[in-house]
Amino acid sequence: MKKNTHPAYGPVVFRDRSAGTTVLTRSTLGATTTETLELDGTTYPVVDVDISSASHPFWTGRGRVVDTEGRVEAFNRRYGASAGTSGKPRR
Repeated sequence: MKKNTHPAYGPVVFRDRSAGTTVLTRSTLGATTTETLELDGTTYPVVDVDISSASHPFWTGRGRVVDTEGRVEAFNRRYGASAGTSGKPRR
């Protein structure tokens, strides 16, 4: 591999602002942040995120199903079941 072409890869804390949870993982985003957080006596760079699995409606069960009818039924209702069809297969 070429030297000095890849960004630094190291431990980073991702903090979900809406849920208040933190996840310690490895990433290349650590070099782009100036804020730090101390966990277990070690200081790590912090990246704030708006949504994570702790706050996303799909993962928390707070999501709502808006589409109550299927997409095919909605298409047929909008454009008609026989719009543009003559009953003969296209060649």
